[in-house]
Amino acid sequence: MTGAVKLDDSWKAALSEELASPYMADLRSFLKAEMADGKEIFPKGSEIFAALDLTPLDRVKIVILGQDPYHGDGQAHGLCFSVQPGVRTPPSLKNIYKELAADLGIAPAKHGNLVNWAQQGVLLLNSVLTVERGLAASHRGRGWERFTDAVIARVNELRNPVVFLLWGSYAQKKAQFVDASRHLVLKAPHPSPLSAHTGFLGCRHFSQANAFLEKNGMEPVDWQLPETP
Repeated sequence: MTGAVKLDDSWKAALSEELASPYMADLRSFLKAEMADGKEIFPKGSEIFAALDLTPLDRVKIVILGQDPYHGDGQAHGLCFSVQPGVRTPPSLKNIYKELAADLGIAPAKHGNLVNWAQQGVLLLNSVLTVERGLAASHRGRGWERFTDAVIARVNELRNPVVFLLWGSYAQKKAQFVDASRHLVLKAPHPSPLSAHTGFLGCRHFSQANAFLEKNGMEPVDWQLPETP
């Protein structure tokens, strides 16, 4: 990739074959060519793998899957549903906060930065890790999907059970090979304003996830975000 890429060593080891594969070389070439052509790519190079850097493989407790990075200025920073400090909370994340309040009584954060969750073991993984400014889904089909399939496969192979929160048909299809006999797989509609009222609101995934972690001897996630990111 371009720039000073940050990637935790646990993932470098687990994904070494993917990182050295021809399709990833093609993806790097594509990104370099796009930037050489004057196109702005989000997130910046050092944050492309932020989800993997902030949540080492051996610390993954929960996986939340998204689709593409935000394509607006200053939004994307490598974590699905999350935005950089000072950026308005996106509509889907507002509904996530609404469900957190209903489920666990947690007041909505005044910001949309989810780094704190990532640091606690919540892997906030987008299926596609880059996007061109202003053009949603512009980097789909370039190889990222294959790479993030490998990420999910490595999590599926972990000894400790993991919670997969699969919101919407896209996430559910992408993680359809996860072993539900070992891991907890919770499904609901996407938290988008278009679908949240069809079953996301009221799903109680956050309390179910924590109950599962505690049952398996793991620390629950403190979903209450700090006042300032």
